[in-house]
Amino acid sequence: MTATSAAAHALHAPVLDWFDQHARDLPWRRPEAGPWGVMVSEFMLQQTPVKRVLPVYEQWLARWPRPADLAAEAPGEAVRAWGRLGYPRRALRLHGAAVAITERHGGDVPSDHAQLLALPGIGEYTAAAVASFAYGQRHAVLDTNVRRVFARTTTGIEYPPNATTAAERHLARELLPEDETTAARWAAASMELGALVCTAKNPDCARCPVAGLCAWRLAGKPPHDGPPRRGQTYAGTDRQVRGKLLAVLREAVGPVPQALLDAVWDEPVQRARALDGLVSDGLVEPLAGGTYRLPRT
Repeated sequence: MTATSAAAHALHAPVLDWFDQHARDLPWRRPEAGPWGVMVSEFMLQQTPVKRVLPVYEQWLARWPRPADLAAEAPGEAVRAWGRLGYPRRALRLHGAAVAITERHGGDVPSDHAQLLALPGIGEYTAAAVASFAYGQRHAVLDTNVRRVFARTTTGIEYPPNATTAAERHLARELLPEDETTAARWAAASMELGALVCTAKNPDCARCPVAGLCAWRLAGKPPHDGPPRRGQTYAGTDRQVRGKLLAVLREAVGPVPQALLDAVWDEPVQRARALDGLVSDGLVEPLAGGTYRLPRT
């Protein structure tokens, strides 16, 4: 074990003890959620806060308790049920994964990491998260919260790079406890620490169980000096227009005429661009006569 990894492994016990005391009681962490519940939560939680996900997640699982239940529906129903969570292509990807799980795996979410990764719409993060959180396996699970915790505690910088690097993946593997069960808890605990304490803005170092080991804090909390961090804007963007168009289509029981969609946004060029993008992404299906609906196939 290197000196860096030895020091980093000192983080395990305090972070795991903190997690035992402070972990939120979230429905996808309960045994009854099962692997499908974990997978649904991972799709929904990408770029969306927990408080917005909770009601949609519960409605989703009540309606589609197994992948086969979702697979039997039109993909447009997944988009409709996605509501205002944002980034609705995630709904189509989750529907596609449900279809593949039903066809390839008898309706059960696979436990094998490679089989998870082969499902449509699932990348390295989601495959590792499902394998770890649903099946207790040993994988490096690197979301934004975890990357920030590792950047501060171990690397000594305020924020990680905009995109995950090979060095971050190497560090995450070095930090993994050897025992599978402990590694899975560590993945959840480090994520929770980033979500609740080691936050992007105003980290609460007084509550942090590893403040005394944190390289960034011990260095005097040097400010970020890398590339500018990407901010998220919404008002006036194509994303906002797309959301308004989809809201009309979600609430409609039948095809929607162009005139109703035109009424949601005054600027015709941007509105047309947003609608074209929705069609191109498979989120909206154009019909004869200038009408539109959520996709059926």
